[in-house]
Amino acid sequence: MSDPQKSAQPVPPPSAAMTDVPGALATTADVEAKGPSKRRGARGSIRAMLRSPIAWVTGIVVIWFAAAFLVLPNAALLGITFFPDGQFSLRAIEKLLGSERALKTLGNSFLLAVTLSITVNVVGVFIVLVTQYFKIRGAKILWLGYATTLIYGGIVLAAGYNFIYGRFGFVTNLLVNITPDLDRDWFSGYFAVVFVMTFATTTNHMLFLSSSLGKVDYASIEAAKLMGASTWTILRRIVLPVMKPMLFAVTVLTFLIGLGALTAPLVLGGPDFQTVAPLIIDLSRSPITRDIAALLAIVLGIATIILLAIMNRAEKSGVYFSVAKVATPIQKQQIRNPFANVVVHVIAYALWVIYLIPVVLIVIFSFVDARSILAGSITLDSFTLDNYVTVFSSAEALRPFIVSVVYSALASIIVVGGLLFVARMLQKHRNLLTSAIEYVLHIPWILPIVLIALALVMAFDRPQAIVGNIVLTGTPILLLIAYISVKIPFTLRLLKAGFASVPDSLEDASRILGAKSLTTFRRVLIPLVLPTAAAITALNFNSLLDDYDAAIFLYHPLYKPLGVAIQESTRGENNLDAMPITFVYTVLLMIIMGVTMYLVYGRGSRAGAPRRSRKQRA
Repeated sequence: MSDPQKSAQPVPPPSAAMTDVPGALATTADVEAKGPSKRRGARGSIRAMLRSPIAWVTGIVVIWFAAAFLVLPNAALLGITFFPDGQFSLRAIEKLLGSERALKTLGNSFLLAVTLSITVNVVGVFIVLVTQYFKIRGAKILWLGYATTLIYGGIVLAAGYNFIYGRFGFVTNLLVNITPDLDRDWFSGYFAVVFVMTFATTTNHMLFLSSSLGKVDYASIEAAKLMGASTWTILRRIVLPVMKPMLFAVTVLTFLIGLGALTAPLVLGGPDFQTVAPLIIDLSRSPITRDIAALLAIVLGIATIILLAIMNRAEKSGVYFSVAKVATPIQKQQIRNPFANVVVHVIAYALWVIYLIPVVLIVIFSFVDARSILAGSITLDSFTLDNYVTVFSSAEALRPFIVSVVYSALASIIVVGGLLFVARMLQKHRNLLTSAIEYVLHIPWILPIVLIALALVMAFDRPQAIVGNIVLTGTPILLLIAYISVKIPFTLRLLKAGFASVPDSLEDASRILGAKSLTTFRRVLIPLVLPTAAAITALNFNSLLDDYDAAIFLYHPLYKPLGVAIQESTRGENNLDAMPITFVYTVLLMIIMGVTMYLVYGRGSRAGAPRRSRKQRA
């Protein structure tokens, strides 16, 4: 809440209403009626924008970057696919339709997407209800277990499951000691991929569906109770309709995650269940099959665009409704049926164990030697600090971690620092040019990262005039460019919202006092949006640390990032010595991500709570 003293406005003198008197002050209503409409229109015009030196520089840089790294690569990808010799050709489509392997992976990708849309929603809705809606004993402890997906995921999570349940995982080795005839590949294929991704992709439900549940009107629930409605009827007729818009959105996002899944099928899919994204990686390594890889990436891009268009149309159609008319805070509900109450508690804690086992075992295994993991037997003598000593004392072991930290930090700082100027320009000057720029900057949001990475590889494997005729493919800079590109839409949306919350009167006052545009931007606007910018930087840094999807296409062999190093450690029995080091990497990543999530979400939401309680006690 803002300070009442700062928000209070001075009372205007009586002459303020006499706008015809020379020297009289105009009222706020009069200024809004006469001045701002014209002034805002002028400030939003292209001519007014071009009078600003900052807008000139910002516009030139952002147009160059968008043309070079967002438009050109995707245009080049289409050209190489459908115009291989300078003439239109459907040869890539014919090769795709003639490839049984490619068609099978396409079918697997859509099967996985449909399956996850069901399983993730069932699990996601359940964990939201048991932590936010129903009265469940130990709900806070349950929430901490379910929230473990916020601090690890992607290749780290897939590798963790592989090292625990995979062919040479600890649980598999333990079971083989008991049952020697057990198939070591029991945790692989379709079942393993669906299992892992179901419990790994409920993050959106934890973040977004929980906030949507808070919009339910508790008065409606109380009224339904008085009318004799059962718990199930209230949930189905009152609670779920309010959550439908957000539930639809997270379903589409889950479908897209399943469609473009890479790490889980790559690590756990085995030979029997491979999806499109891993196949694109394999095909892109050969010039002969690169056109098929490009076409598969284009198919993923088209599917993404269609689904996002359907989601936007459904949201605009208004087919969903909310019964909440009064902002009465929701209160947790008791499950009145004793049997149902016990069943829900049992399922809730069973899921909690499933979520928590990988995290606990990863932490334990980071202190255990590889031979004990391989033997499936851990004793007190198995525990050691050698794994951490190796990581922190060996330059070779620590190098991937440092590379990922440097890449993530540079990309996060550059994208936020650059888009501070862009977001301000787009928010201040609303015209056709800025609208076109904004649409182009959202290209990474509607295309899968596999397509973006492949497009960059294929576009810059030859000299391009727009980047000074430099071949960027095979250089360390291309991965940094990809990281910056994929984080542009998310960063831009939040920074625009941050600038929109700043009152125009502050900028007007600064200009009246004689400050130039750059000074106003630096001394007035930046300090106000700095907390938002810092939070975005932390979130971007978090999400890029263990990236694998873009890194596998673009990384330089001398600068191998952490995601690639972890994936390589999952290949076969020869890399079992890398297991404990990978567990150390994972623990370090979980610590960094946990601290980041606390600084962004926990600390800000709890700031001032102790002081308020002390005042209340006083």
